Amino acid sequence: MAGGKTPKQPKQKKPSRLTRQQKILIVVAVILAVALAVVVACQSLFVRPDLNNKKPAAVGKDDDGSGAAAEEIDYGDGVRPRADGERKSKDFYTVLILGRDTGGGGNTDTMLLASYDVTNQKATVMSIPRDTMVNIPYDIKRINAVYNYGGGGEKGIQYLYKEISQLVGFEPDFQVIVEWEAVGRIVDAMGGVWFDVPRDMNYKDPYQDLVISQKAGYRLLSGDDAMQVLRYRHDNNMKYGYPDGDLGRIRTQQALLKAMVEQLLKLENITKVNQFVKVFQECVETDMSFQNILWFAQSAYLGGLKMENVNFVTMPNKGAYCWSRSYQNNQSYVVPIARELLDLVNNHLSPFAETFTMSDLDIMSVNADGSVSSSTGYVEDSKAAVPPVKPSKPAETDPAEDPAVDENGNPIDSGTIVIDPSTGQPDMPAEPGTGTGDPNSGTGTGTTPAPDGGGEASTPPDSGTEQFPETPTEPETPSEPDFITIEPPPAA
Repeated sequence: MAGGKTPKQPKQKKPSRLTRQQKILIVVAVILAVALAVVVACQSLFVRPDLNNKKPAAVGKDDDGSGAAAEEIDYGDGVRPRADGERKSKDFYTVLILGRDTGGGGNTDTMLLASYDVTNQKATVMSIPRDTMVNIPYDIKRINAVYNYGGGGEKGIQYLYKEISQLVGFEPDFQVIVEWEAVGRIVDAMGGVWFDVPRDMNYKDPYQDLVISQKAGYRLLSGDDAMQVLRYRHDNNMKYGYPDGDLGRIRTQQALLKAMVEQLLKLENITKVNQFVKVFQECVETDMSFQNILWFAQSAYLGGLKMENVNFVTMPNKGAYCWSRSYQNNQSYVVPIARELLDLVNNHLSPFAETFTMSDLDIMSVNADGSVSSSTGYVEDSKAAVPPVKPSKPAETDPAEDPAVDENGNPIDSGTIVIDPSTGQPDMPAEPGTGTGDPNSGTGTGTTPAPDGGGEASTPPDSGTEQFPETPTEPETPSEPDFITIEPPPAA
């Protein structure tokens, strides 16, 4: 066109050098790369626990805060628990769970020993009563006192780990210390937990700023409700509560924890993982990595763990009394029923294929003469291994003026009914000095205390037909939780 610009010719596309087949291969390669990245990310997120590289049991940090204060446990002259051997299955793990109550001075009154057979998707959780007698070189031998004997803190935890290991004959693979407030926070993160509260619960302690007010019945509990239910033992006047004291509270705790686990395993709670992670980081101490925790959670979800395969039990036990040199009176304890505990360890709790014998477990018993024995044949407190020397009292002394008391100074009513957790039937607690000296025996014969608590009166051998009153006149109060302040009832 005259005087005009020549129009630009459209650029022609260069022919592609890649064939259609090559393009498909590139797309496939990209997909594989993304898939590989996801797999690597998941592998770093869910890490199977490696027991081969596990350090000595310790939870917490060094003084400089640099890492776990791992120290080899000194078992002294006692039997060293089993720490390695052939496992019952490829993935069979054990965990010691300690509940620490921040409102009650940090004491560890809740002790759970759990086994999880990941391969076969079975789990057992055993509660250890706080009044369990253990083999320690101190006059008062309750397991809940071990933490303080060890100096509290991480040392106290290590002492407690040592005693529980010797009690069951093996070292748990891991330990988890949970501040009790974490339970309430997890319940709130779940949106509440449905639970059948077994009884009305009313208790007030202004010194602890503690108020427990719960109505019996099935309903949705908030985190605060759940914490009240977990902490309750009896009302302020001690006339209303669990007839079997701490054992009743343990049953309620087990039932509530089971309800929580059942609801946590529901699919809708997977989306709340960030909230659970926050609680974990702030309220849990453990020698497992967080990736290990996620691996266990993944194994439960994908492996199809069902609640009927999670067994909550209480350590088989019976009541006993033992003379205290320090308090000069009879102290109340529970001692393991040896054969039943051994069976529980061999069939459910121990991760090892090798069968345990009675001498592998450090089970305490009280002999007919008032001395104590261990199934290992070694008693750390040599003074308690011989019959106690009890002071005589004037005949005119009123027995009511000097009753036997627990470690908190509360009178012990030796005539109340105790419910045997293994049978659900009434079982009178053993009197001071009761026991055959044979830790394999579930019952014992011997002597019972005279009314003044000083001398002894002989009793006939156990005929197996003991008679019990139909109802107790007052619920038993063996030993109170350290987070509850109780005024002792007036003397009769």
